[in-house]
Amino acid sequence: MESIKESVKNMPGFDKFQERFEQMKQQVLTDPGVMRFLRENPDISDVHAEKLLSSFYTFKNEQHACRNCPGLENCPNLMQGYRSELTKVRQTVELRYKPCELKVIDEQKKSMTSLIKSYFIPKEILEARFDRLYKHSIDETRRNAISKAYEFVQMTGSGHQAKGIYFYGKFGVGKTYLLGAIANGLAEKGVHSLIIHTPEFLREMKSSLSDGTFDSKMELLKTVPVLMLDDLGAENMTNWVRDEIIGVILQYRMMEKLPTLYTSNCDYDMLQQHLSYSQKGGLDELKALRIMERIKHLSSPIFMGGNKNFREDY
Repeated sequence: MESIKESVKNMPGFDKFQERFEQMKQQVLTDPGVMRFLRENPDISDVHAEKLLSSFYTFKNEQHACRNCPGLENCPNLMQGYRSELTKVRQTVELRYKPCELKVIDEQKKSMTSLIKSYFIPKEILEARFDRLYKHSIDETRRNAISKAYEFVQMTGSGHQAKGIYFYGKFGVGKTYLLGAIANGLAEKGVHSLIIHTPEFLREMKSSLSDGTFDSKMELLKTVPVLMLDDLGAENMTNWVRDEIIGVILQYRMMEKLPTLYTSNCDYDMLQQHLSYSQKGGLDELKALRIMERIKHLSSPIFMGGNKNFREDY
């Protein structure tokens, strides 16, 4: 009876298949990366090398793909974003994988993103960076604000106690974008932060009383390492908002020495006046003063000026 090997040889097209196989084998064994590996491992015989063609073939193709990288999303390698390496293990050869540079950068970005939480903050704000802020920094007060923000990041990121900052100025001078840059700067140093658009978030807090999430949200705002309250003073003030939300959060953070940053269109005096009134027309200057004492204790006021609306650049 004819053997299987002989039967295969007698199949139509076998000669062409054999020819293509020999061409492929030569291409694989003469690949610079494969040849370098074989030189470094002279105990691998020619016969043994032929048995490893499958691993060598995968290695060659993936190295070629990396040299002509189409980007992380279009990576054709067996493990997307990973670069294969030939490794001698006892009497055989294995393919081991290490993340490429693009994969490492992508993972770093994902890790940084996980350190930044936000409520009602636009995506472009969460992508803010200090270098872009410096690029658009013309007004001296804005340069000063950016410098103070950068100092805060460096101090907090190195584990030192840092006082918060109260950025105030008219609409569109880049206050919120500066908070985004701070959040990203802190994330690069492994520090968690939370940015909230205060008016929207306070409206949500009222509805969270009925959906059971009020306590967890309050706990997050009280305990997050760095809290940033954007657009403070633009919310509809009520006694409940002032005394049971803002007051409770700031009291806890003051006691625990947790830094809080703010942006506002109001200076300290204007904010105190805002906190004195409620929608029902009540006036309570003493309670407003108590809130302001906590804000002043937790922050230093920094004015941001300029005539240009920087939202157009962001």
